[in-house]
Amino acid sequence: MKVVAIGGGTGLSTVLRGLKHHVTEPARPAQFRPEITRLTAIVTVTDEGGSSGRLRRDFRILPPGDIRNCLVALAEDEQLLTQLFNYRFASGQGLRGHSLGNLFLTALTHLTHDFAKAVRLSSEVLAIRGEIFPATLSDVRLKATRTDGVVIRGERSITKTRVPIQRLHIVPSRCRPLPETLAAIHEADLITLGPGSLYTSLVPNLLVQGIAEEIARSHAVRVLVCNLMTQPGESRGYSAADHIRALHQHAGHKLFDHIVLNTGTLSPTLLKRYAAERAAPVELDLDAVRKLGVKPLCADMLLEDHVARHNSRRLAQLLLSLATSRSR
Repeated sequence: MKVVAIGGGTGLSTVLRGLKHHVTEPARPAQFRPEITRLTAIVTVTDEGGSSGRLRRDFRILPPGDIRNCLVALAEDEQLLTQLFNYRFASGQGLRGHSLGNLFLTALTHLTHDFAKAVRLSSEVLAIRGEIFPATLSDVRLKATRTDGVVIRGERSITKTRVPIQRLHIVPSRCRPLPETLAAIHEADLITLGPGSLYTSLVPNLLVQGIAEEIARSHAVRVLVCNLMTQPGESRGYSAADHIRALHQHAGHKLFDHIVLNTGTLSPTLLKRYAAERAAPVELDLDAVRKLGVKPLCADMLLEDHVARHNSRRLAQLLLSLATSRSR
């Protein structure tokens, strides 16, 4: 089975962390069934905050943070690499706040003069179980038109807006993906999008020329992994169907056959903490989802660890079981 996982932030890393255990390696028998012969991650590159944003401004490179997260998630010895690549300098002039993994990717980019090659070499050094492609090699930024007609620019402004977003744009609009990205989507048996921030991690991938069209043409099983929680600045009050509508409207096509929805219940303590941030569990409006031509897959996907996350192993099993049953 060939699998393509699309997204950004920590959500994509969660998906990859589960799927990597199913990747077949020629040197040894597979531990799990079904098997993945090719696992490809397509990662958004619009981050402007934190260490990634500083490196982007200072060195004129694509933001490395989400790529670093995916490298760690797909690494063989994840525990050691997590500690090393996610190590963040707490002091030092110019170093404070940077992670070692981001600096590593920045250095490789300057040595090779090619961000995609730097990612590939990092993948080889870390012996990851898959391949990682940035959604585009163009220096892209985000801007959004709110429902009140106001245009806001930059990822950080979009995540903080209190007025709903009507339309997201990527600048420049004519940015293109790597040819390898389109080829991987074309050959895929399973394509996943999400979880992740709707307008800053998921939609931007679909605005890169050719990606949404290739997904729409694909005969693969196409699955949206819905977020567990709404986000105050991007998707406050959004139901599951609202997430699908936003993605399909920006893509200009119907993309998904299925949507994974969580039925697990958050603890009262965590619910209270999210409520204080004006976030809540995504409403499961199943009838509205079905009317959009998307089949809901409802299961307990919840893993609580200070925050709400998807259970990566359980999610991988669900996704691969779905794709396997479709192929029979």
